[in-house]
Amino acid sequence: MRENRDKARQFVKKSLLLEKLRGGEVANCIKLNVSGQSAFEIAALSGVDSIWVCREHVGGDWEAVERQSVVAKLYQCDLIVRVEKGSYSDYVKPLELDATGIMVPHVKSAAEARQIVQNTRFHPIGLRAWDGGNADGKYGQLSAREYMDYSNTEKMIILQIEDPEAVEDIDEICSVEGFDMVFFGPGDLSQAYGVPGELTHPRVREARKRVVVSARKHGKFAGTVTTPEMLSECLADGYQYVNIGADVWALAGAYAQMLTAFRTAVNGR
Repeated sequence: MRENRDKARQFVKKSLLLEKLRGGEVANCIKLNVSGQSAFEIAALSGVDSIWVCREHVGGDWEAVERQSVVAKLYQCDLIVRVEKGSYSDYVKPLELDATGIMVPHVKSAAEARQIVQNTRFHPIGLRAWDGGNADGKYGQLSAREYMDYSNTEKMIILQIEDPEAVEDIDEICSVEGFDMVFFGPGDLSQAYGVPGELTHPRVREARKRVVVSARKHGKFAGTVTTPEMLSECLADGYQYVNIGADVWALAGAYAQMLTAFRTAVNGR
């Protein structure tokens, strides 16, 4: 048994994102809407720091996430799963599949933040339901203490800030101990402010700045969605973790480029 545990420890994956962020570096992610191992593997091959897969808006199954977790470790990138908001089991399942972290959407208050920490961190931070017999616990080969320490220090808990209530309560949310990052979501916030899709509207921009200030004040990392036009401004604001695009944008752009080349060639005959 001891020999098995020694071998299991060799395969415990530390978070590349947390290593970068704790070292003061800027890290990136690509969001996937196209599910499946192949799409994930193509993204991982690009050299991106992390890949964000979504179970809030995208249909998918847990076996796909399980395969994506293995691919992430193979290609040295981190897997972040945006979960369905609600049941504690929706929060812990990706962690047990050995995803690097979870992103919880629409966190609106410090009370919600405390409950999420309670459900996703082990003692002495929270009271997460304990199994240990899955991929993150190396199928029971880590001791209880090793497993809990690893989960509490190397698994990321990210809270998404995308509602007016959350912006107003941002200082209290960021003061909650036990989570790693607030992730500013300008899309839904723009809708709530009555300017849907205007990600650079002054009111949205003001909220974006307010979130990063509170995050830094309380020792949390700050992440957000960007576009190529917004990227430099978000970095200047102090965001350390930035989403730089999505597979659907890349595919649409590539297909349009191919068709343009085709039509040019046909018309030039």
